[in-house]
Amino acid sequence: MDNVNVRQLQDVVIRFSGDSGDGMQLTGTLFSDTSALLGNGISTFPDYPAEIRAPQGTVAGVSGFQVHVGASRVDNPGDYCDVLVAMNPAALIANRKWLKPTATVIIDGDTMTEDNIKKAGFKTLDPIKELDLEGFNVIIPDITTMTKEALKDLGMDNKAMVKCKNMFALGMCFWMYNRPDDYARRFLDSKFAKKNPVVAEANKLVIEAGYNFAANTHQIANNYFIAPAQLEEGVYRSINGNTATAWGFCAASEKSGLPLFCGSYPITPATVILEELAKRKDLGVKTVQAEDEIAGICTSIGAAYAGNFAVTTTSGPGISLKSEAMGLAVMAELPIVVVDVQRGGPSTGLPTKTEQSDLNQALYGRNGECPMVVIAASSPSDCFHYAFMAGKIAMEHMTPVILLSDGFIANGSEPWRIPEMKDYPAIVPPIVEPREGEEFLPYARNEKLARGWAFPGKAGLQHRIGGLEKDHLRGTISHDPKNHQEMVTTRKQKVEKVADYLPELDVYGAESGDVLVIGWGGTRGHLHSTVKQLLDEGKSVAHLHFNYIYPLQKGVEDILKRYKRIIVCELNEGQFANYLRQQFQKYEFESFGKTEGQPFTVVELRERIEKMF
Repeated sequence: MDNVNVRQLQDVVIRFSGDSGDGMQLTGTLFSDTSALLGNGISTFPDYPAEIRAPQGTVAGVSGFQVHVGASRVDNPGDYCDVLVAMNPAALIANRKWLKPTATVIIDGDTMTEDNIKKAGFKTLDPIKELDLEGFNVIIPDITTMTKEALKDLGMDNKAMVKCKNMFALGMCFWMYNRPDDYARRFLDSKFAKKNPVVAEANKLVIEAGYNFAANTHQIANNYFIAPAQLEEGVYRSINGNTATAWGFCAASEKSGLPLFCGSYPITPATVILEELAKRKDLGVKTVQAEDEIAGICTSIGAAYAGNFAVTTTSGPGISLKSEAMGLAVMAELPIVVVDVQRGGPSTGLPTKTEQSDLNQALYGRNGECPMVVIAASSPSDCFHYAFMAGKIAMEHMTPVILLSDGFIANGSEPWRIPEMKDYPAIVPPIVEPREGEEFLPYARNEKLARGWAFPGKAGLQHRIGGLEKDHLRGTISHDPKNHQEMVTTRKQKVEKVADYLPELDVYGAESGDVLVIGWGGTRGHLHSTVKQLLDEGKSVAHLHFNYIYPLQKGVEDILKRYKRIIVCELNEGQFANYLRQQFQKYEFESFGKTEGQPFTVVELRERIEKMF
């Protein structure tokens, strides 16, 4: 049934929330993917509970998925939500702080029992009054009951029927925002139709029931339309950061002509990269799920020695374990990429939450003088680009590279314009072939200071490799002090020389002026949105964002000197700010850090930056 009260919107933020078994991640993904297919800009933020099996109905077990849908490009998943879907009282109390003043709140009335209300931590039996929700548009349909009613003729047991209730909420949101259910139906058919067609049919029936409930009651006064975004022409798909990282490595493998190998140990939130690469046997990808983090990186070092483009993936605690082997890769000058999907720490910390606290470890966390290239991706889609560039730098410069991602961009998704491989640069590793009559010098270097990559098994290319210092040309073990000094200096210069091959820095906003906002990695979307708002209000402000951390791109000081005040915003206690202070000592860098396991909000960034004018 069509609603004549259709209103045009520029954007909307919806937060789906419930127990970890309520299917909120799937619900949010289907809504965001449907919106992406309609041409909207999207940005998502899955918010997983930190406990694997928190008690049902408690705040600790609440799982959330926030999606920001727009009629133009969307840079972040939004601060506060226009619609909150809360599948139980715990989800309601956990997400009350994220509501806009005009928000619609949808609650499953069947869960509003005395036991559930007490378990969620309410002090009274009236959650609406206790949370001061009387001024909001609160809708309390009996979602569980209506789900069962829609499925009463399918012969399913009670537990199986209740599992479908998330699709009722999805159907309601489809009606509210004029989303067709075609994609969701196709997805359900592909996921369930062959193995369990009843489940596929049940979920489709419940979507329809939720849609009809929203259309035929007067609890929702309007529905809304969000026009497609004007994006660059091309073929798009929705992609998350971990998948984009895996595909970027596949692209680097193709461009280099070398097979891709990944040796990793599963760890949240990096595991999906290994899982995605394991699916790519059709592209010749080899994967090994090792018994621990140390074995994971050591298999990758062995694969690189044998002539593969080798990667290993982990998160913060795993980087600690891999540090000795990273030193081996530096000493052996073998090209591997180490992915660190950062999470809240230290130790096991907040496994499902986001942070940028591994920067110091990436820069300095190895024994001896042990420089490594450090790169950081900024969004789910550009994880593809920086994974590709990490591979290109590693193979062409014969050096290990650390690629920093984080839980926010790894799990979040956005539209990604699928690139043409012809538009990506070639990757030309310095592979050595035997030359008759010439002595092979394994540590002779090219213009990039990269040594030759000699694959084992080729006559005339025999050489020593390992963790002991080598002679600067012949590669024999050397304990000579001057030789060690020369090799330490050369390895450092080789990494620093990467800067000669990096693109120029871009500044968004005022070419000079009052305030320069600096960020790195996954904070880009929130910082860009904040600076854009301030520019629209006439403020003299600019945004400088870093993806190449070590070495830094050229021209940084030329930019810094054009602004009166500089603030560095990052999800840690000021690690990048301290790094910049070391590099540019005559400049004052103010620091704004956050370590709550959550990304920045535009509101809090604005509040801090506005104090600088």
